[in-house]
Amino acid sequence: MIRSFQVGDGPALAAVWTAAAPADPISYPRFRDLFLLDRNFDPAGLQVAVINDQIVGAAYAVRRLIAVDADDLEPGSGWIPFFFVHPEYRGRGLGRDLLTAAMDWLRSHGRSEVFFSSYTPNYFLPGLDSARYPEAARLTAALGFERQYDAVAMDRGLVGYAIPDEIRKRIDALTAEGYSFGIPTDDELTALIAIAGAEFNPDWARAIREGVVSGMPLDRIVVARRPGPTPSSRAILGWAMHGTYEGVIDRFGPFGVLPASRGTGLGKVLLHLTLERMVAVGAHSAWFLWTGEKSAAGQLYLKTGFEITRTFTILRAPLLPAGAKE
Repeated sequence: MIRSFQVGDGPALAAVWTAAAPADPISYPRFRDLFLLDRNFDPAGLQVAVINDQIVGAAYAVRRLIAVDADDLEPGSGWIPFFFVHPEYRGRGLGRDLLTAAMDWLRSHGRSEVFFSSYTPNYFLPGLDSARYPEAARLTAALGFERQYDAVAMDRGLVGYAIPDEIRKRIDALTAEGYSFGIPTDDELTALIAIAGAEFNPDWARAIREGVVSGMPLDRIVVARRPGPTPSSRAILGWAMHGTYEGVIDRFGPFGVLPASRGTGLGKVLLHLTLERMVAVGAHSAWFLWTGEKSAAGQLYLKTGFEITRTFTILRAPLLPAGAKE
């Protein structure tokens, strides 16, 4: 039987997830926080497979009830952040049935397309790791999902890390020109959040705001300020941070420099200053889940000693009305 989520399912769902994907396990508290307490969560969208009163798989469909930016609810789009089937129950078509039920639910709410799994604000992984989950790749392809683009996760060890001399010299040169680097003041958070949302990604603005409100220390953020004689003239030009998501001190980001200030070395400086702060609070590595390998940021990370650890494919499938053909 496939049914919607019911109160009491959570711990079993987390346990079956972990059995199905032991290389990407999840605890029940994290499952609760990321999905059940997500502001867009609708229990009707979480499809649960049950055999003999035992939960054996699930697929989660979600659509926006609260907009990420302004009033845009993206009414044509839906997302499937995850699906899984317990290994003992594979080969029975359960994965296909679960995904089909999730897609049908989104279709019933007027969605014309579905993405796997680039959902914000809460995602576990940004897309499908086809190398780790080839069966899932074959199933999604059979159901009409096609590749949109790839994102890469990167890691860098921090044991023995120190800011390179060339970066120290660049910090000194920029400081001599009047630039300044440091922890943002409480008042500066308003400007930082505005820049993150307007110039980069509305979800970054949300993440910074919610992180600070939940008690994230401000010394996890490093900002770069333009030269100027007064605090109001020393506007923020960029920032880097860590520990933003779920309080994990090893997780780097978000990170950005305004377009007009790129090419000055501010990005390199902010990145290294943040890595230094991470070492200072006991982080043994720096990692993140989502960037473009060929992007300017991706190239900077690679030059700074980060290595690609996983590749995720963001997938999309059309949701045509029942009986319609493309």
